[in-house]
Amino acid sequence: MNRLRNLLLAGVLVALMLVLAGCGGDTKAGKTETDTSQPVIVGVNPGPHAVIMENVKKIAAKKGLKIEIKEFSNFVTPNAALAAGEIWANSYQHEPFLKAVLKKEPAYKLAKAFQTVLLPINFYSKKLTPGDKIPDGAKIGIPNDPTNRGRCLLLLAKYQLIQVKNPTDITATVQDISDNPHNFEIVELDASDLPRRLDDLTCAAVNTTYALNAGLDPTKDAIIMEIADSQFVNIVAVREKDLKDPRLKVFREAYQSKENAEFIKAHFPDSVLLGWKE
Repeated sequence: MNRLRNLLLAGVLVALMLVLAGCGGDTKAGKTETDTSQPVIVGVNPGPHAVIMENVKKIAAKKGLKIEIKEFSNFVTPNAALAAGEIWANSYQHEPFLKAVLKKEPAYKLAKAFQTVLLPINFYSKKLTPGDKIPDGAKIGIPNDPTNRGRCLLLLAKYQLIQVKNPTDITATVQDISDNPHNFEIVELDASDLPRRLDDLTCAAVNTTYALNAGLDPTKDAIIMEIADSQFVNIVAVREKDLKDPRLKVFREAYQSKENAEFIKAHFPDSVLLGWKE
């Protein structure tokens, strides 16, 4: 009798465990589904980043992820907004820029999620045409943010127009110019202001985003062109705590999809390059 009762009790326990296991599996699946179905807000700059993100938004929607896009007109606010939790991710900067920001603002706790595209930074002019020599005493505008400033000084050094103390230091400043044989006047301005100041400058380094917004064609109008360099590939940044967010995997798959790669090549031929291997 005791044996029969024990067998019946064991059977009930097994059945109960199976039911609980089934419920647990449903809960886990439901949680994953809820996580990936929650909309996300992604910050971008106007121009290529915004255009590409609109396409990513369509691709992600097919995968069940809803993306809301928020545009920022400068390079500072998107990281501040991300750190404050106002947006879920941003897509507008390269990794050296993010590292410089985190060095200055360690409390931000932001991280690279994945690579996106490379937007070369080129020099443009309203006074010179491609092939012209930059004259002695020229006023040359460059961005005043730490990494793009150094990036542009290294580009001038690469073309042997100036010399810098360390040709590999992307944080180089004007004080690091070791030789300026043409007596160039280097003018530091906000990156977004440079296209508007071309009338006042001999030439200026303009990010592809701002160049395209200003009607400049990187493949035709640039007087100095940057050669593709992987260290300046743009990235998606998120808060460190969101690196394991299941929505990030869906977002990355949408961004680095073949469909999006073809869109980028078609809409920005030779001016925006893929930052990942197809």
